[in-house]
Amino acid sequence: MKANFSYSQVTEKTIEDLISVFGGSGVSVDKEKVAAYSKDEVAVHLWDKNYEAEVVCFAENAEQISALMKYANRHRIPVTPRGAGTGLSGGAVPAYRGIELSLERMNRILELDAANLTMTVEPGVVTAEINKTAAAANLMYAGDPCSGDASFIGGNVAENAGGNKVVKYGATGNHVLGMEVVLPDGSISWFGGKRRKDVTGYDFVHLMTGSEGTLGIITKIILRLLPSYSFAADLLVPFDSVKRAIDAVPAVITKGKTIPCSIEFMDKCSMMLTEQYLRTKFPFSHEAEAHLILQFEGNDRESLADEIEKIGDICMEEGALEVFVADNRTTRDKLWKGRKSAAEAVWSYAPTQIANEDIVIPASEIAVFMEGLEKISRADSVKYAAYGHVGDGNMHVTLYVEEENKNWREIIEKARRDMYDMVKRLGGTLTGEHGVGLKRLMYAPQFLDAAQVELIRRVKLAFDPNNILNPGKIVPWT
Repeated sequence: MKANFSYSQVTEKTIEDLISVFGGSGVSVDKEKVAAYSKDEVAVHLWDKNYEAEVVCFAENAEQISALMKYANRHRIPVTPRGAGTGLSGGAVPAYRGIELSLERMNRILELDAANLTMTVEPGVVTAEINKTAAAANLMYAGDPCSGDASFIGGNVAENAGGNKVVKYGATGNHVLGMEVVLPDGSISWFGGKRRKDVTGYDFVHLMTGSEGTLGIITKIILRLLPSYSFAADLLVPFDSVKRAIDAVPAVITKGKTIPCSIEFMDKCSMMLTEQYLRTKFPFSHEAEAHLILQFEGNDRESLADEIEKIGDICMEEGALEVFVADNRTTRDKLWKGRKSAAEAVWSYAPTQIANEDIVIPASEIAVFMEGLEKISRADSVKYAAYGHVGDGNMHVTLYVEEENKNWREIIEKARRDMYDMVKRLGGTLTGEHGVGLKRLMYAPQFLDAAQVELIRRVKLAFDPNNILNPGKIVPWT
């Protein structure tokens, strides 16, 4: 199936028309601002061309977005929605120029409904603010991406962000009950609601979640909340081999008869670079080949302490070098700052790289994957750092070259292809939480059969016949 990629340019008349919708402060053609809003966290030097919008618009409500989409449809101008710009796939990068639509001004928490355990928010709310608001009512939002202090909830929903607590609570989509959406033709519709059950029609809520801004623009979101726990504790557990660390994960769950809310992994390279980046020290950073971070919650301090002791004993039986307990705010914050800074730490050390690959495989295959990654590293002459959400099989791998090399792109791309081939053999897939976007576009057909690729194209054009909303993403069209 082919789609139209013939679009109109933004003209002075277009700018005048957009100002009539958004007001003078809601439209910018300033070159520096347009360039800044045309990027996400993917390094510009990784693209093979300069992707840049022609104008940026700042929406304040669904009615403005509806007017914009009607106008863009009529004039065939592409529109690329953007949240906080923390994405790692190029999902908010304008592949066909046109209009970049920022949702940062739609940043209100509209309602906390304790009776129904829901919160209704606009897409520009910073994710961490949702948890702060919920916590004040003894509730919690269990979606917890590592970028939560900076990312917007709208982007989390658009990418179906994962994060640290997926192993227990599920990804973002598990916590989305309903949403208001502006469709590509400008129609405004509500999908879902505060209901826990709904089989009336198709499940558009979870089709929109993870659709990467290609099917509609989310303008309100109803989130599921849960009761919060009174106490939490984290374990930092170093191992002398990656295999022992990975093998300890199912032992913790089965022998401990519990599911931690987080099971995180950092290899030696990522741990040491994080130390260097934060100018701090973590236990056994030089001696251990891998560290696990386990988080547990409870409402009784003594019961939680007993559980932590039991889990610690299991880890030692599985070959841990030691078990370190962080059970107060200071030590827990230090530990999680280390984990959440891993990506920035590697980036600061080796800026010439393919940053933060997002593969996901069956958790039981992670040790095999890590062995294969070491072989690829040696064969292709690249370095790597690996960390991620080992409890659900989602690993972030950064491939990089340490020394200047004019062929760095070819070297890293070869290693990337080899890694993807291995992921496919192990029953894994291309991305677990960051999305396909532009960055992984060419590799999507390797993990989706021809029938699925064609179905994705047909779904896209059913929502967006003129192909104006975030075109050129998720699967190749030509």
